[in-house]
Amino acid sequence: MPTTTDYERMLRGVSLRVTRPRVAVLSAVHGHPHADTDSIIGAVRADLGEVSHQAVYDVLRALTTAGLLRRIQPLGSVARYESRVGDNHHHVVCRSCGAIADVDCAVGPAPCLTASNDHGFAIDEAEVIYWGRCPTCSTATSS
Repeated sequence: MPTTTDYERMLRGVSLRVTRPRVAVLSAVHGHPHADTDSIIGAVRADLGEVSHQAVYDVLRALTTAGLLRRIQPLGSVARYESRVGDNHHHVVCRSCGAIADVDCAVGPAPCLTASNDHGFAIDEAEVIYWGRCPTCSTATSS
């Protein structure tokens, strides 16, 4: 897991001012992949003490816009954030408990970016979500 110095370097690398809330949000998302906003707020408050919801929302928006975080929102779920960016990976989501895990692109260099008809778009990202039941929920269902 990155250190505070690493987070500071990341922020400077995208020309963002280093602030305690930004470092705390980066740390929270790195420590809790696919966390929702409420979970991130809880982790940031545990680190910094009192911080407003709006401050965390603003930081999440700034970090996502800067490309340091990625916002995902599977159908029927609240927005979630992850620090794995820039590699066009996908997700598997449990239909029962909502657990989310990363899934690398299936084969070759991002084959999912070659659409059968791109309608003239310059495609740079594809969202593929695999749905099913996680091992815990599958076991519970079959018991």
